[in-house]
Amino acid sequence: MFKKILIANRGEIALRIIRTCREMGIKTVAVYSTADRESLHVRFADEAVCIGPPSSAQSYLEIKRIMAAVEITNADAIHPGYGFLAENAEFAEVCNEYGVKFIGPTPEQIRRMGDKITAKETMIAAGVPVIPGSKDLLKSVEEGMQLAEDMGYPIILKATAGGGGKGMRVVWKAEDFEDNWNKARQESKAAFGNDGIYIEKFIEEPRHIEVQVAGDQFGNACHMSERDCSIQRRHQKLVEESPSPFLTEELRIAMGEAAIKATKFINYEGVGTVEFLVDKHRNFYFMEMNTRIQVEHTVTEEVIDFDLIKEQIKIAAGIPISGQNYFPTMHAIECRINAEDVYKDFRPSAGKITSFHSSKGHGVRVDTHVYAGYMIPPYYDSMIAKLICRARTREECIVKMQRALDEFIVEGVKTTVPFHKQLMRDEGFRAGNFHTGFLEGFDLQPED
Repeated sequence: MFKKILIANRGEIALRIIRTCREMGIKTVAVYSTADRESLHVRFADEAVCIGPPSSAQSYLEIKRIMAAVEITNADAIHPGYGFLAENAEFAEVCNEYGVKFIGPTPEQIRRMGDKITAKETMIAAGVPVIPGSKDLLKSVEEGMQLAEDMGYPIILKATAGGGGKGMRVVWKAEDFEDNWNKARQESKAAFGNDGIYIEKFIEEPRHIEVQVAGDQFGNACHMSERDCSIQRRHQKLVEESPSPFLTEELRIAMGEAAIKATKFINYEGVGTVEFLVDKHRNFYFMEMNTRIQVEHTVTEEVIDFDLIKEQIKIAAGIPISGQNYFPTMHAIECRINAEDVYKDFRPSAGKITSFHSSKGHGVRVDTHVYAGYMIPPYYDSMIAKLICRARTREECIVKMQRALDEFIVEGVKTTVPFHKQLMRDEGFRAGNFHTGFLEGFDLQPED
């Protein structure tokens, strides 16, 4: 087992990893930018190293500075968390060159699943259902328009190196194709340095459902059932839950088997997520694989009583998994609490938190790195906390979440709490009748 793990990340996920490491008797090293000097992950790690100024490009994305921190602290493993360098194959390779264990998949696996076209070809070979679309990157706007005509509108243009909805455009009719093609390429180039675009049939009213998987160094794989991540705004998840209110038991088993098939086909090592789109007729299609821990991993932990960070570390240390598949025994819902003004188009709300009280009680979990007096920096993702509730049924879980949201107090900045309160009251959400476009017509009302 590792003696010391450096966490190449910040905020709540860094703190989350520190907690599990402490329970496992493993020392931790926090890295931080000057903007994060007062963050809790810096305070609770055994050691902390400043790696640069606030800009991510000069700190959390600067591989040389992170490896320098590894050298001076003698860490023997690196946990990348999510975001930043978590799915960067070059970073995983550098770790290997330094003789430091990257807690995650191999560089080859990251590359294979990180590029959308390559991942799609891999899943076709594995026998996993995929969305109809182009086999390769589009070479010209004319080629794209012809394919769209053959498949039938609507279609969606996607960046091959994309993520977070960037470089993604839905096209409903032929006359809008060229304009969206240009915008998707420009956005992709700016965000990822790669303007490669491919085309898929657009699935109307889809559910975004992902299956948590794990694979070890010995070819074993298992799944931990699904999470429904369909409540999204501009392709950014806001609420996740497990089990999905949309899935039948037969579909849950079939999707789990498909996810394991994908995991075993690439001999995947580590914890990951196979993401699917499920249409209104309950046909499911592979969308992508995230080769890292995800923000919403907490939902799975709550419904199967399992520490996924601990599993990541054990797999990286060469400990085999049981190979057992897991199914939910409880229901859990996670609300992402972001520092955003929901009444001003979810505009980020950086600043000082003057008062902070997190929800408590049976079946309530809060993962956060903030506190009263904490200054939210404007340089990073706006999520400041995750509020997770667990109960025996979905109905009980929603009621518990309503109570927990009423108790969640943040003053000094705006947050997404008012949005979540209204969502929990919404008849469509409570009935489980929603899809990824659910929020497009959502009429957000001011709080009383």
